[in-house]
Amino acid sequence: MAEVRLNNLTKRFGSVTVIPELDLTVPDGSFTVLVGPSGCGKSTLLRIIAGLETPTEGSVEIGGADVTREEPSNRGISMVFQSYALYPHMTVAQNIDFGLRLSKTPAAEREERVAEAARILSLEPLLDRKPGQLSGGQRQRVAIGRSIVRQPKVFLFDEPLSNLDAALRSQMRVELAQLHKSITTTMIYVTHDQVEAMTLADQIVVMNAGRIEQVGAPMELYDKPQSEFVAAFIGSPKMNLLPGKAVQHDEVETVGIRPEHIRADTEDGDWPGTATIVEHLGADTMAHVKADELGDLIVRLPGHTRLSAGDRVFLTPERENLHLFGKDGRRMELNV
Repeated sequence: MAEVRLNNLTKRFGSVTVIPELDLTVPDGSFTVLVGPSGCGKSTLLRIIAGLETPTEGSVEIGGADVTREEPSNRGISMVFQSYALYPHMTVAQNIDFGLRLSKTPAAEREERVAEAARILSLEPLLDRKPGQLSGGQRQRVAIGRSIVRQPKVFLFDEPLSNLDAALRSQMRVELAQLHKSITTTMIYVTHDQVEAMTLADQIVVMNAGRIEQVGAPMELYDKPQSEFVAAFIGSPKMNLLPGKAVQHDEVETVGIRPEHIRADTEDGDWPGTATIVEHLGADTMAHVKADELGDLIVRLPGHTRLSAGDRVFLTPERENLHLFGKDGRRMELNV
């Protein structure tokens, strides 16, 4: 295991700065997720940690050692990519074993490491199969097994679940969480999917245009987003962002309220409006409401709520759960 530190890190491609100066600490043994929209710099940052890109300025430390100019093979890291990149003519065992054979690891040790990785990833019945005989989730587990046998200080994951369907992504999220719990190695995971970030991470790094917007535990970011960007990005469905007049306070530019923190009534409330779309999802009902003075909102209601498109509805926010943002888009702490 190892702590990862990025110090005064900058990355430019020619005259274009993709990562302005930033500092980041990934705690030893943590599962840290870099999350943000496409083009925010998260994959570039991961590649710099891996040694596949060189920072323009600043340094990278892994386990207390400066590895900024070290080759990827000398950094004590192992990377799992979006593509499985398995050899189709090799068995599962041979694919997992491949890197160890290249490094001339003794046969007995190779066999022991492959067996342990197969046990951790529930691949033992599949060791003699070829990749073409495996499902997408099984192939991804083989790619992870190939990394596990190297016994790295740090695992790096670059959107490893993006090629899987929704059911497999959900299953693999659970398996990755269990993997981290069982081996407790530092993991850094890149995704644009905030659901993956919320369910996997013990530390989330939200990135925007190469900058770090906020770092914290999942529920810390959910409960106290420090900017409008984080408020809109973290949470599904996303937070409602309304004009400041919703609370009638001169210093407030934007008001945020999560869908589950709005009460709905057919007779009385603070914000009158009309339901435009009502989605009955079983345990929940999602109501899309056009408020007369404030525009479009999403409200999360109990599953058996009787509401239809076209119905008049009155919404009342839980005032203790309002999020206030100033003209600079940063969080404000005010009594409203």
